[in-house]
Amino acid sequence: MPSLQFRTATSWTTFFRGRVATYRDVVARCGAWESEYSQLTDRELRKQSLSLRYRAKSGERLAGLLPEAFALVREASCRATGLRHYDVQMLGGAALFFGAIAEMETGEGKTLTASLPLYLHALGGRGVHLATVNDYLAERDGELLRPLYELLGLSVGVVLTPHSSDQRRAAYACDITYGTAKEFGFDFLRDRLLMRRMGLNETDFLGGGSSQRWDTSGEKPVQRGFHFCLVDEADSILIDEARTPLIIGSIEGKAREQIVATYNWAARNAKQFIEDEHYTFDHDKKKVELTATGRQFVRVLPRPDLVRSMGLVDLYEYTERAVKVDREYQLDREYVVDDGEIVIVDEYTGRKAEGRKWRDGIHQAVEAKEGVEVTVPTGQAARITVQDLFLRYRQIAGMTGTARSSAREFRKIYKMPFVRVPTNRPVCRRRLADRAFGTSDAKWQAIVAEIRELHLAGRPVLIGTRSIDKSQILAGYLTQEGVPHQVLNAHEIAKEAEIVALAGQTGKVTVATNMAGRGTDIKLGPGVAELGGLHVICTEVHDAARIDRQLIGRCGRQGDPGTARQFMSLDDEILLSGFGPKASRRWKRRGAAIDAAPCDRFTGLFRRAQRKVERRHFRDRSVLLHHEKQRKKLQRELGQDPYLDTPD
Repeated sequence: MPSLQFRTATSWTTFFRGRVATYRDVVARCGAWESEYSQLTDRELRKQSLSLRYRAKSGERLAGLLPEAFALVREASCRATGLRHYDVQMLGGAALFFGAIAEMETGEGKTLTASLPLYLHALGGRGVHLATVNDYLAERDGELLRPLYELLGLSVGVVLTPHSSDQRRAAYACDITYGTAKEFGFDFLRDRLLMRRMGLNETDFLGGGSSQRWDTSGEKPVQRGFHFCLVDEADSILIDEARTPLIIGSIEGKAREQIVATYNWAARNAKQFIEDEHYTFDHDKKKVELTATGRQFVRVLPRPDLVRSMGLVDLYEYTERAVKVDREYQLDREYVVDDGEIVIVDEYTGRKAEGRKWRDGIHQAVEAKEGVEVTVPTGQAARITVQDLFLRYRQIAGMTGTARSSAREFRKIYKMPFVRVPTNRPVCRRRLADRAFGTSDAKWQAIVAEIRELHLAGRPVLIGTRSIDKSQILAGYLTQEGVPHQVLNAHEIAKEAEIVALAGQTGKVTVATNMAGRGTDIKLGPGVAELGGLHVICTEVHDAARIDRQLIGRCGRQGDPGTARQFMSLDDEILLSGFGPKASRRWKRRGAAIDAAPCDRFTGLFRRAQRKVERRHFRDRSVLLHHEKQRKKLQRELGQDPYLDTPD
């Protein structure tokens, strides 16, 4: 059977958007190959896969192999996992193969769809990666599809946080490697540091002629280059975490005890500083700056012996940092204390961001605030942002349930066209009218009333909150009303996924941070569809409309019925973020004058604030990309590695 030929990603995107007949032809061609493959034994199927691999390594264009390869994966999946790709998944796989950002609704099977482009790109033998948001999902998805890949003669590796260098090297040597962006980035930096110690350049690192030098050195890099990466939950990784720096530190030579003592001293005194008297606060930049009165106050504060020898400029800096942390970084919101350590809570997912630390001394200031051991500040030996990491790949693709609102950014920063993949079944989700209230108390009462009504009717309810402390506030209200419920926030991921999977059972009430259990399907219990399906409640407008859409997308999967409603109040944080402190205070005063009745006429105000915040974050990420490019250009001109600090 003749292969279907595609010329470029651009031509594919054009034909995808405008020519449904051609899409049907793609599916038909895959179907024709599948009917032929269904007659083969497992051994013959594997032999056919090896034949495709030989053709790919011989220089035949991968695009020309697409119908045969996709049909082969579909047949292997039926045999190895019992799951057969839907036609729309074949379409999504083709979009991903050509480097698009594919928007697929919740429950449409992104995990299985990923097997298509991963297999086809892996035929070239250069190794492909799938990056997801945490170790649990990387391990789960890798193990789920391992039988499929192995039936076709491909090897699969998974990179997890506890893995040793040998385990990581073995995983990267596989045809397909699952892992997190964080682990991929840190492994890259460790390999760069190893290269510098060996006096090698990137050609030595990736070239085939350097094996003898590595063998004699006793050390080897773990990675083998950046060919193709498929990013799961692409909006979370490529947008929300784009500015997150991955840093490997080097211990400084300063007196550790003095630094720790100064952090603790500043934390003890932070609450004594008064805004507009001792310091000013820039709400847009989140920056604290001491006034002349504040600096004078620092000078008269009693200081222990270790702190007395610190310079005044340093004391001002430590104090400003401590004041900022005291007012802006709250326990069970930005972070939790876990076994005596400060663990960041991701603001977008509500999950614990294991291994991440705030920069510029913020993390140590938070440790001092909470009275846990202050970790020794580190210098910077190697650094790369998440954004810069993925721009190193020759080609990337991404899949998510909410890409449309960020399509412009994906196109500008990552050169990825946006493609919306149709659903396998018609969407039956209904978006109910938004409700706005003057105060958060009135909003919470209305939310509890709606939950109680639906719970008594037997419908399951999933409530998304913006932070851990808000989930606890709502849980307290529900307890007072006698409504049984389950609370999820920054818990262990596997437990989180198990609980979310049951959120569609009769009468279940689940309170969660917005993205708890993301990546887990919520299937309706018996009789729930007849009652109207799962009801999702958004308790607050998020900084990004995508996050709201992600939560709403938890209901109505695969043609199931479902409803969703957004609640908001005039003292919500989005108004402060969008319009600044003066306007926010004005809206709060206006809200306080309104009784508990809804004030739904203000709902448009929140969308405007959200759009302003989204535009600001987009500008910040664009500026970061520009500065990173300039920095790397300058360092290369100086003959330096742009990812490593220049050694003394």
